[in-house]
Amino acid sequence: MAPLDARIDHGVRERLMDAAYPIEHGERTGESIILLHGGNVGGWMWQPQVERLAGRHLITPDAVGFNSRAGEAWPGLAGAADDVAATIRERAVGGRAHVVGLSMGAVIAVHLVARHPDLVRSCMVTGAMMLGVSGVQRRAAELQLRAWDRRWFWRMQAAMFRIPADAREQFIAAGMGVSAQTAHAMYGEIFDGSMPEGRFDYAGPMLAIAGEREPRDVARAFPALVRAMPQTRTWVAPRMRHVWSLQDPDLFTRTIVDFVDRNVVPAAC
Repeated sequence: MAPLDARIDHGVRERLMDAAYPIEHGERTGESIILLHGGNVGGWMWQPQVERLAGRHLITPDAVGFNSRAGEAWPGLAGAADDVAATIRERAVGGRAHVVGLSMGAVIAVHLVARHPDLVRSCMVTGAMMLGVSGVQRRAAELQLRAWDRRWFWRMQAAMFRIPADAREQFIAAGMGVSAQTAHAMYGEIFDGSMPEGRFDYAGPMLAIAGEREPRDVARAFPALVRAMPQTRTWVAPRMRHVWSLQDPDLFTRTIVDFVDRNVVPAAC
């Protein structure tokens, strides 16, 4: 999976200084939206969307093994999906939620709808490499894994992410807090392809997105998602990279709102 490749805005910078990012935002009214983060980060990555979705009930959990839960063993993608299901039952209004997932979070979201379709009101995934990772992308990620527990690697990541100096130590500590064992296990599942077999029981709205400038392995998974869920609609977001929630937070948030509220997807679908 690709690292964060966009400039982190002021709101995210402030949250990087927090020891614990809130798991819930807003009052438990209306319909809940749960946002599932990518690898190497935590629920804090959704701060731009939290700011733009004020007044809604949002859930931004850390995945098992990441950020505040770095001390927990990676349970596999199926186990991670079951953990999200438990969070929805406990925290979402009416025990159901609209699901938005990016990168690793998108892969977990697909496993969620396969295993717990009754908990999902709608599902929007972006950057879901369900058929595995290949070519240059895989070789680059494997090189990163070899340096996972090296401080210089996380300093380089902090510079690339443009983390401000006063938040850099927090970022480095968060990255190094994820065990190499968790990273290897999680990426290994995704690299090898993790698309659940057969037709899913989930029949609700489904949207799969690939950024125009992200690896082709994302769009390559579209046909498999359509076979599992024929109602799936797909879209290639123009000019967007892997983590376009940060690259263009206004567009990303608008896409969520249109899909959640009106089941509308961009016209190019």
